Amino acid sequence: MKSFVDRGLTRHLREVGQYFPIISLTGPRQAGKTTLLREMYPDYKYVSFENPKIDAAFKEDPEAFLNAYNQYVIFDEAQNVPDLFSYLQGMVDDQRTPSRFILSGSQNFLLRKNITQSLAGRVVPLTLFPLDQSELTNSNRLSEYRNDAIFRGGYPGLEIASIPPGVFYGAYLQTYIERDVQGLIDSTNLTTFKIFLKVCASFSGQLMNYSSISKAVGVSVPTVKSWLSILEQSYLIFTLVPYFKNFKKRLVKSPKLYFYDTGLLCYLLDIESPEMLGKHVASGAIFENYVVSEVHKMNVHRGKENKFYFYRDSTKLEVDLVEDRAFKAKLWEIKSALEVDTRQVNNLALVARNFDQLIQKGIIYGGGISEYREGIQVLAWNDLKAMLD
Repeated sequence: MKSFVDRGLTRHLREVGQYFPIISLTGPRQAGKTTLLREMYPDYKYVSFENPKIDAAFKEDPEAFLNAYNQYVIFDEAQNVPDLFSYLQGMVDDQRTPSRFILSGSQNFLLRKNITQSLAGRVVPLTLFPLDQSELTNSNRLSEYRNDAIFRGGYPGLEIASIPPGVFYGAYLQTYIERDVQGLIDSTNLTTFKIFLKVCASFSGQLMNYSSISKAVGVSVPTVKSWLSILEQSYLIFTLVPYFKNFKKRLVKSPKLYFYDTGLLCYLLDIESPEMLGKHVASGAIFENYVVSEVHKMNVHRGKENKFYFYRDSTKLEVDLVEDRAFKAKLWEIKSALEVDTRQVNNLALVARNFDQLIQKGIIYGGGISEYREGIQVLAWNDLKAMLD
């Protein structure tokens, strides 16, 4: 089995790279950004600003440095040198060669900030997440056991090196806090921030409740919102917003919280094995998180713009995913059970009454057979790519 896993983003990256002089690739730490770029662009010069000598050379004489690296260069950890972006602006304005420069970095908030200030209109921003289900399937790495796949998550380093998840995620979080979080919050709050991460994990798949998180962690609501922003910008969590177009009923307005990687989520919940996951009180919510995050990652990696929401009204009528496309919507129920329950079918029918446009219905469940039942698409847990086909 080869060590490099073919990434779904490759095709989209090559396509959009034809139109912009600069490509920016962000994503969570250890998602495989550098590996992908060096595999796709083997003839490009590679410059990492984590190297003290490289960093010092640029700061000592930026113009001489960029005379040597003036075309077809990958600048890794570019956020470490904010002045670089102003120089690149002038260079690409003079010569807009497609894919002339590629910027990548693990501190995504700083990279995006510098791009917004200096390179707007000159750069195409892309995101690489941990391996999605389609990538794992295509490389024969997706476990045939559902709870094992959810427990392991999708970080390339864990998969390729066969590192035990507990070891990998423990080291991952330590690195994340020491290198990405430290400096963004007061150092005296780092221990509290770790508690905050675990509390967020307990809210996975639930409506965002700032007050409840605030009380559980022991920090103010503004601090909770600030720390949630850090987690979002570093691609550890994301939110799903409610669908409320053209409805007369009062709908909930709070988003739902999800983690991009369920391996990390399980680690934060102190789940130590797939067997423990199967018995955990939050196993249903974790399965929902798995489905929503995998669909989101595949959507981004393919360069698609499918829009997903959830539905819930004041009567507590709800559906887990609403896929909104032109002139139609698809409602998806997500259940970890090994069999499809008629109650899920009935619930979809009730929610469908509130939609004006053409409706399709689907159920994603914990079993292993995909089929159509009475006009409803039933998808196995390991067949999520069919949602985007």
